[in-house]
Parts: sequence; structure tokens; C-alpha cells
Amino acid sequence: MPDETCDPLYSLAHLTLINATAPELIYIAARAGYDAVSPRFIQMNVPGEFRESPIDKAMVSATKTALQTTGLKVLDIELARITEDCDPRTFEAACELGGELGASRMIMSAWTPSRDDRNFIVDCYAETCEIAAPYGMSVDLEFPSFSRLRTLDETLDIVRAADQPNGGILVDTLYLHLSRVDIAELLHVPGDLLNFLHISDALPGIADTREGMIQLARDARLYPGEGCIDFAGIIERMPPVDYSIELPNQSRVAELGFEEHARRCLQRAKRTFGHIRSQRRTHPIPPQESTMTDGQRAH
Repeated sequence: MPDETCDPLYSLAHLTLINATAPELIYIAARAGYDAVSPRFIQMNVPGEFRESPIDKAMVSATKTALQTTGLKVLDIELARITEDCDPRTFEAACELGGELGASRMIMSAWTPSRDDRNFIVDCYAETCEIAAPYGMSVDLEFPSFSRLRTLDETLDIVRAADQPNGGILVDTLYLHLSRVDIAELLHVPGDLLNFLHISDALPGIADTREGMIQLARDARLYPGEGCIDFAGIIERMPPVDYSIELPNQSRVAELGFEEHARRCLQRAKRTFGHIRSQRRTHPIPPQESTMTDGQRAH
């Protein structure tokens, strides 16, 4: 968990520039001023994403060279998906590579079709945590608004039931918005389960179809401060965390190119979150008024 007195890491998430390879992502992130990257080392087999294996021998070698050359860190790897035919053992190669590269987190989400599969999800999640643990990684479960787990409470239920020491929950600011999660619910989550935050903004209107939410999430996210998301309220209700900027926007990539889009993502995020952190240092919340008590963090 990052120290509250230290500045957070800013990482460039792969979905922001999904058509870049992992080495390309690293070099772009370094030139744009990021501290870390969040590469996809698990093939998704979905339209618009790379078809070749992201962890073949040549790609791994080039990725290691890029990290050594730039000095960037790997914050997290992604994306382990719980599907109806999920075998967590297939994630071990990515876990091994993540551990070798110094990643401390792995993202997981659930995409099973049934609403009666809670035990299966718990088992898959718990086994993945067990696989990731020797490599020094937490497994942070997220709740995309168009996936099987769509709310913070559903996700917390799975993580608690799995009861793994390296369990965690990934909060994505867009999915908080799309799932209409009251940010006060963040106070229900033990602080040691919240390790990092996915950042992007959105306009007030919420897509009312699954297809609309997917299109927004994959193609049209906004820079922090352009939309309506209450970043100050979210940060106030969370422990200190690192930030991964997941901000795909096809029109801006087409207009600006990979590197300039990545740079503007970071500039807007640092401006928005730097202002929030500055305000908190200047006007700290008195202990009796804090929105997260020591007791809440301990549970």
C-alpha cells in the first residue's frame, strides 16, 4: 500500500493503447512521463485486441529490454477472466512473468453467464490467488458494469468468501459511475483490499444498454476533469493508492497519436489528482470527521 506522504505511481494501462505491443507501451509511457505500465500478458481473444501471444519468447525479451532501458516499473498485469470453462492453472505463465518483471498486482474479472455460479467464481478466484501468491502478486477483482460482477458489494462478497491473504478489489472510476455505485460504499471495503485505482472520466448520461456501456468503456473514455466523476469524493473514501490510467478513446488516438494521447491522459490526471492531494494536505480532514475510521480500515 502506498504511503500517504509519498506521491503515487502513475501507470499506463494497456487498454489505453491496446494496439501497442508491451514493449511499445513501455517506451511510449516513458517518453510521456509515466512511472509504470500495466501490460496485458493474458490473451483475451476479443475483437480489436492483439491476436499473437503477448508472452512469446521474442515479446518477453523485448519487454525486458524496454523496462531495463527506461527504468519503468510494472504495476500490474492483466487480464485473468473467470469464464464458464475457466482453469486458473492457465494463468500461471502470466503470473510467473509478472513476478519476474516485478509486478505486484494482477487484475481479474468474472464473465460467467449464470447468476447462480457464486461458488464457482469464489473457487476460481481463490485458486488464482493461490497461484499468484508465490510470485508476490495480489489478485484484484474488478466489476465491469457489463460483466458478471457489476457492483462493489458483489465483488466484496467474492473476495471475502475466498479469504485469501493476497486478495484485493480494483476500483475503476468509470464502472463506479456506470453501475451507479454510491461512493460511500467504498467505506465498506477494508483498506488493505484496495491497492490501486483505474482512472478515467465520463459524461453524466449513463448508457442504458450493455452494448452502449461496452462502447464507452473500450472506445470513448474522457480525460479526468472533462466529465462528472467525483474524483475528490472517491479519493477521500479510499486509503492511499497508486493510479493506473485506463482511458481508451479511439477518436483522440486517431487525432493525436499514441504518445500524445498518453501524455494528455497523464497531464490531466496529475492536474486533477495533484489538486485533490494538495487540498487534502492544506485542509486535512479532522480525525473525528474522517470518512474512513481506523475501525473501518481494520475490518
